[in-house]
Amino acid sequence: MILIDRFLSDEQDPKAVEKVLGKLNDMLSANEELIYMAVQKRPAVNILPTCIVVSNKRIFYCEPGNFGITMNFKDISWKTIKEVSFKEEIFGSKFICVPTYGENIITEYIPKVQARKLYQAAHEQLEGFKEHQRQIELEERRSATSPVTVNTVPAPVVEEEPMAFIPPAPVAAPYVAPVPVEEPEDETTLKLRKLKTLYDKQLITLEEYEAKKADILDSF
Repeated sequence: MILIDRFLSDEQDPKAVEKVLGKLNDMLSANEELIYMAVQKRPAVNILPTCIVVSNKRIFYCEPGNFGITMNFKDISWKTIKEVSFKEEIFGSKFICVPTYGENIITEYIPKVQARKLYQAAHEQLEGFKEHQRQIELEERRSATSPVTVNTVPAPVVEEEPMAFIPPAPVAAPYVAPVPVEEPEDETTLKLRKLKTLYDKQLITLEEYEAKKADILDSF
């Protein structure tokens, strides 16, 4: 159960927060956590405000419909977001989400304090996702360029014949270098490598490569 008090720290509309949390509680995936919620506040009439919610996996846009009877939800995962920003104006701020494809999503009349904290939460999550993606791509390149280890066979040891009436000196056993064992690649890295091979061979386009890679990373 999501506690409502943690989302009322910056004068958010309690009724709007309670209504949105009641809906989102059943929409969250495994290990998904809500981080911050901003509630639109129009300068004149603010009966049906839009709410923007940041989680560790995506951004939710919650817009009332049918005069507040229903609620329309739209979510955008971090893998499809290029950047986020906000712009302070006379009446509140604009929160701007720039997707990788498509038009920018602009929400006006977000209170300035809420807009700053909304941007901070969204920016931190987006940068964290990008860093995680860079680490995966780095591991992919390392796996693709790792040298092949060739196992060497130690030279046979020739024992000298013992002198007459003198027992032979004991011969130490030959040193055998331990054979490094390469850890098997995990399923995600294997899929990414196969996908990169298809793209390098020009069997798929760049758009198909980026879209498929994004799907694989989302399922990670």
